[in-house]
Amino acid sequence: MNRRQMMLSALAAGGLGTASAVQGQTLSQSNYRIPRHLMPRQIEVDESFVPGTIYAYNEQRMLYWITEPGRAIRYAIAIGAEGREFRGTAHVARKAEWPSWRPTATMVRLEPAVYGPYRSGLPGGHPRNPLGARALYLYRGGRDTLYRIHGTPQPWTLGRSFSSGCLRLANEHIEDLYDRVPVGTPVVVV
Repeated sequence: MNRRQMMLSALAAGGLGTASAVQGQTLSQSNYRIPRHLMPRQIEVDESFVPGTIYAYNEQRMLYWITEPGRAIRYAIAIGAEGREFRGTAHVARKAEWPSWRPTATMVRLEPAVYGPYRSGLPGGHPRNPLGARALYLYRGGRDTLYRIHGTPQPWTLGRSFSSGCLRLANEHIEDLYDRVPVGTPVVVV
């Protein structure tokens, strides 16, 4: 059994158990109440998960920050629409608070009505800026993957396949993760 199969087996077999919720607000900037099951939680994980690593599971729509052997914080995420989701390994090469955003040329080409009006970008903090409060920039082999782990002004998308490919957390949840994760953090997305 390879490492990926082992990790998925551990998750499927209940290797992750629910414990206490992480302290934090339950309301986003839009006053949408995030359902309790989508709130961050301290959980137990298989001890083979590497502390200081982010693991994200597209099918589960969950992200895990491994805090110590056998312990993690689980965050609900929205993932990319089918065919756009990120998979593989990367590392956090850069972090930004209230980052500016510009859609990629591919986003504008594929959905000109949606992204065309924003081709010049949006400043950080703009209510339509999809990066929200914080962003972790994912690089592979020294190159920007153009994928991010970031906040969202649309917390009702958590647990769904919704975005253009990035992993999205509620703004207050990405603020918590952002404060915990240093530049250089390995990221594994399956």
